[in-house]
Amino acid sequence: MTSPAPQQETFRTLLRSQKVWDTELPAFDAALDPALAPAEPLPLFHTWFAEAVAAGQPEPHTMQLATVAEDGGPDVRTVMLHDADEHGWHFATHASSRKGHQLAARPEAALHFYWAAQGRQIRVRGRVTTAPHAESLADLHARSTGALAAALVGRQSEVLPSYEELARSSAAAWERAQAEPDADAPTWTLYVLDPVEAEFFQGDARRRHLRLRYRRDEEGDGGDGWIKELLWP
Repeated sequence: MTSPAPQQETFRTLLRSQKVWDTELPAFDAALDPALAPAEPLPLFHTWFAEAVAAGQPEPHTMQLATVAEDGGPDVRTVMLHDADEHGWHFATHASSRKGHQLAARPEAALHFYWAAQGRQIRVRGRVTTAPHAESLADLHARSTGALAAALVGRQSEVLPSYEELARSSAAAWERAQAEPDADAPTWTLYVLDPVEAEFFQGDARRRHLRLRYRRDEEGDGGDGWIKELLWP
């Protein structure tokens, strides 16, 4: 067997020297006791999100969105959470984008949050629906000028001939967004993931990780109830 190239060996040494969590983790989180946890996942998500913000977690509203690609394989990217309410977890993109096409073909997705400041993860998966265009626009207009400008540029996931073309389109979009804060972005779409399963993970320094899973009780409460159970780490 040949020895790895110096660059590969340097990478491996650097990789293995990284800490898993560079923070003090709780020995036990009572909130993940099925007997004490909320009856449904949304209140616990709200609590954990507030605690992530208080702990100084950078960008706790960023999440990974996984969809099913055109060839049937998985696809994933990082997006922003726009809301989490009784309807589900909200995010937005262009319906004409790659993920927009994927969601149109198969309206199912999974979300993943990782908050290293507390050694926490949250996974949510379920069916995805689109909000009415007026609601999508209201959500867009409630955000920053930059968000509107980016939406006005459009053409997401298309091949870009040159950076200069992007710069020109972006400059024109910023100018319009500043002049027309209520401008329409026809393909901009708000999506809502209605969960069928949600998992809350609390890391432990001794690898006794706590995993609380909520899953829809299809047989009770007309399918609106939840089953809570711990999973082996």
